Order: sequence, then C-alpha cells, then structure tokens
Amino acid sequence: MHDNLKVNANEYLPLRDVVFQTLRKAILVGEFKPGERLMEIALADKLGVSRTPVREAIRKLELEGLVVMIPRKGAEVASITEKDLRDVLEVRCALEELAAQLACEKITEEGVVKLEESVEGFKKAIQTKDLTTIVEKDVAFHDIIFQIGENERLIQIVNNLREQMYRYRNEYIKDESYHDTLIKEHETIVDSIKKKDVELTKQALRSHIYHQEVNVIKKLKLAN
Repeated sequence: MHDNLKVNANEYLPLRDVVFQTLRKAILVGEFKPGERLMEIALADKLGVSRTPVREAIRKLELEGLVVMIPRKGAEVASITEKDLRDVLEVRCALEELAAQLACEKITEEGVVKLEESVEGFKKAIQTKDLTTIVEKDVAFHDIIFQIGENERLIQIVNNLREQMYRYRNEYIKDESYHDTLIKEHETIVDSIKKKDVELTKQALRSHIYHQEVNVIKKLKLAN
C-alpha cells in the first residue's frame, strides 16, 4: 500500500470530496500506476475512512476517465493512451500559441526577469532529481507566459487543462536524458519572447510540445 497516501482534512469540504481529491492527486502524480487495482477496503483502511466515501470517489474518478471498471475485477487506474495524449496536446498547443502571441505583444522588462528566473529555477530543480519539484517548476515556467499575456479567460481554460496534462508531464519529465533538451527549449522560448518574434515563439513552443508527445508515445509503446 502507498505510504504517502493520506487524507488531509478540509473543514470546508465533505469527506467524500477530500477522499476524491486525495485519490485523484495520487493518480495524477503517478503514485497509482496505470492498470493498478483500487481496492475499496484497503484504501478505506489506509485513509482511515469508511468504504462509502472511497466508493463515491472511485465513481467520480471513473467519470473523469482516470479510473475504469473491469467486470469481475473492479476498479483500476485507467491506462494512458496515445489518443488521449494527442487530444490533450493538440488543445494545449493551440492555447500555448495564443499565449505566445499575447506574451510577445505585452512582454515587459519585469516579465523578462520572471521568465529568466523561472528558467534558472527549473535548472536547479533538475539538479535535485526530485520529480515533483521539476514538474512544479516546469508548470510555473509556462504559467508565467500565460500571465504575461494578461488574458484571464485563457488562463482559466489552461488551468482546467492542467490536471489532464499532469499525468503526461510526469511521464516525459521522468526521462533524465531529456532534461538538457527541456532546458534548451525553455531558453529558446524566452529568447524568442524577448525578441517579440511571434512566429519564432510559436515555432519554439510547437517544437517543445511535439518533442514531449514523441517522448511519451515512445514510452507508451515500450510499455505495451
């Protein structure tokens, strides 16, 4: 059983929602692996709750596509599919290209400093070899680009996509041989925004996302 799995009490949320968020995060960050069974009794014991909120949480996770119900076996973590990956990255690419255009139009000296500091933070995170920290710094870098564009609706949309992307982000960041490439790609994106070159920035982001897609698809095929 997963040693890090525990319920963090929240006085503002019903227990079933707290359990749902706990299990959801565990799946997204990879504590539960694709194909792993979710046993109600074992999870309830581990979390210190009854089976009811666990059962309700699993139903919600099924609706989100993170869990599938297998006849005569029960619930298990949904596999990461090539189709799901392509669908998510197609949407992400379109949003990032719009963000790139807005960032090039609205970039300031303060924005440049934030981007450069974010790249340095990402480099330091990679040195720690801590997957969670690296993912957080990668997310933070892209968030700054959206923030520079100052379009609140766009930021809201990408935030809704964030958790769907989290599983895939984990997969490509696990590959340490790709880390140097990620750093260079981040630096190229920043240089393009500093030049206010919209097309160059869009191309840099497209290339960045394409390499991630190729990397994760290769892992999926190896796993199968």
